[in-house]
Amino acid sequence: MAFLNVRKVAEADFPSRWAHFRIHGFVGERGDTAPTPGCSPAQQEEMVALVLGDIHTQPPLVRIHSQCLTGDVLGSLRCDCRLQLELALDQIAQTGAGILLYEMQEGRGIGLMPKLQAYALQDTGMDTVQANEHLGFKADCREFALPAAVLKLLGVARVRLMTNNPEKVAALESAGIHVAERVSASVTPIESFEKYLQVKREKLGHLSEQ
Repeated sequence: MAFLNVRKVAEADFPSRWAHFRIHGFVGERGDTAPTPGCSPAQQEEMVALVLGDIHTQPPLVRIHSQCLTGDVLGSLRCDCRLQLELALDQIAQTGAGILLYEMQEGRGIGLMPKLQAYALQDTGMDTVQANEHLGFKADCREFALPAAVLKLLGVARVRLMTNNPEKVAALESAGIHVAERVSASVTPIESFEKYLQVKREKLGHLSEQ
C-alpha cells in the first residue's frame, strides 16, 4: 500500500552515546487501496530518522530498523533486534555519516499484542513464521514504502543499505532509491536466538555472513 502523503512534523538535536544526531519525525498516510490479505496496516504510520553528517556527497550508510519493544527496549534475547540496532548506530557513528530509519512495525508488522501471542505459540514449539500464520497473519506483514519516501524527502537517492533482508533492497530499488552497496547486519548469534536466525534464513530468505 503506497503512501499518498508523507510529511515531516518535527526536527531537533539528538545527542546519544554513539554520536550527536539530528532526529526527524515523519508521518505517512496511506491511500484507500485494499490491504494485503493477512495484514491490516494502519492508515497512518509514524517514522523517526536519526541523521548524522553529510548524507548527500556520498551514498550514506542507512539502516531501516523495525520497532521491537521487547528487544530494543527490554533487552529480549529471543531475537537479534537490539544487537542489530546497536550495530547500525555504532557503524553510522564510526563512518561519520548515515541515517537510521526507525519504522513502527512491531512484530514484523503484526503489532505488539499479537507478537506476544506469537511468543506463547513459539513456547509450544512453533517457529516465528508458523506462529504468525497460526494467528492469521502473513509470515511478514512489513512494507518499506515509507522509508523510501522519507529518504526522498531527505534528498537521498543512493544509499549503502545495512540489511540481511533482500526485501528491503528490492523495496528501495523499486521506489527509485539506488542501493549502491548492501552492508551486512549480521551479529554474533547466541543460543537463545539461533533458531530465530535459522528461520529467517530458511523461510524468509534473509542473508547471513556468519
